[in-house]
Amino acid sequence: MKAYGRLSLRGRLLAIALLLVVAALITSNALLVSVLQRDLVGQLDDRLRTAATVAARLPGAAQAAGERAPQLRDTVERELTGDVQLAYVGPDGDVRRVLRPASGPVPELPRLDAREVTERAGRPFEVPATGDGPDWRVIALPLDGADGGADTGDSGRAARAGAVVAAGSRAQVDATIRQLGVRVLAIDAAVLALLGAVGWFAVRAGLRPLRRIETTAAAIAAGDLADRVPELAPPRTELGRLSAALNGMLDRIEASDAERAAAADRMRRFIADAGHELRTPLFGIKGYTELYRMGGMPEQADIDAAMSRIEGEAGRLVRLVEDLLLLARLDEQSAAAGLPLKLTPMDLRTLAADALHDLRALAPGRPVTLTGPGGGPPGGAPVLGDEARLRQVTSNLVGNAVAHTPPGSPVRIGVGSEDGMAVLELADEGPGMAPEQAARVFDRFYRADDARGRAGDAGRPDGGGGAGGAGLGLAIVESLVAAHGGRVELRTAPGAGAVFRVLLPLHR
Repeated sequence: MKAYGRLSLRGRLLAIALLLVVAALITSNALLVSVLQRDLVGQLDDRLRTAATVAARLPGAAQAAGERAPQLRDTVERELTGDVQLAYVGPDGDVRRVLRPASGPVPELPRLDAREVTERAGRPFEVPATGDGPDWRVIALPLDGADGGADTGDSGRAARAGAVVAAGSRAQVDATIRQLGVRVLAIDAAVLALLGAVGWFAVRAGLRPLRRIETTAAAIAAGDLADRVPELAPPRTELGRLSAALNGMLDRIEASDAERAAAADRMRRFIADAGHELRTPLFGIKGYTELYRMGGMPEQADIDAAMSRIEGEAGRLVRLVEDLLLLARLDEQSAAAGLPLKLTPMDLRTLAADALHDLRALAPGRPVTLTGPGGGPPGGAPVLGDEARLRQVTSNLVGNAVAHTPPGSPVRIGVGSEDGMAVLELADEGPGMAPEQAARVFDRFYRADDARGRAGDAGRPDGGGGAGGAGLGLAIVESLVAAHGGRVELRTAPGAGAVFRVLLPLHR
């Protein structure tokens, strides 16, 4: 078993195939030799029975004179081949005359008296030779009744007359069987050698696709995740299914690796951006405190101004930390059982009206209109939501529109229902965004132009509503809307403004 375990797959397949062939050859050849031996012995028995029958039916054969013995031998000689002994025995089993003696070792005949001959009823039996010779087949038939006698009277007379015994040596049968066995072994050895050579190359050719898979797997293990196993066979075959399974696994591994790398990159950028955003207000606070400690604020007005700036930076820092904590909670809860929300029936028209008032308060010079989705009169938009969280959504969208559109540009607020969804949209006529910017506008800390300063530059969609221009407002909007089972859509183009659409399931 240890040697078998060290064999390659090709060696194992070849060994199994050869063992099956050997088993099949041994079984078939054993059956063939057994059938042939039985037929040969049956032919010998038939010849002995014919000769014994002829000898038993010759009238007065046992008491024939010496001159008639050659005639008797000529009569039965035509039926006999090989080493055969033909003799007459009396009723007591003693041999009275040997019609044809054996040429070699004679058979060790049992005592064939009248009762024994009658019991055997002409059935052939086997006895050993007196020396080291082969066994003998023997048939005993009563005289004047080759078939055991026609009736009781005939049997009695035959028993009193004696019997004829025909014995044939199995030498020719055994020699034929031995010769056949030698030839069969030689043929089997040649067949096995030929099958082994042919099978070696056939298995090697059959396993060539597996070697290609092995080469591909080695390349993938070396780091080439883009490589794929070629389609080496139809999909319904074992190799086809193996190739498809390996390629599917590689696709998932490559996608998982790319996703992991992207997540790690996002995490690095998030940590860098968060550190930068936290450092900016901290440096402001630290600078003012050091200026005060060094006596750089002799007047009370200077101190009051510094404290006001410190309070503003502290408020910005608090908002940034709160937004970061909120996003962390949203991520944690979305991965578990969802953000715990205080859901109550409400209408988005209330949020739209509040957003209208907020815009007019933040930018009195802006034209603000309230319409339905895309225009027309506003409509009802009943939803099941957390009012405080949804107000945070509208507040961030309003802050984003005020911060990133030119002063005085119109803003439209739309509310209503559309295609079974409640819709709240905020459209501006600002500079808009390019497709690559719109694709990343909901990313955390994303800026359309990272080369600009970290303060809220005009025309930059960084979601400034909730974190002082830190780029977290729109990320919070998307996460909160997703926690309500809805989605956020953005329709924008360079120079065509932007339309943010919040879609939530209708509550009926």
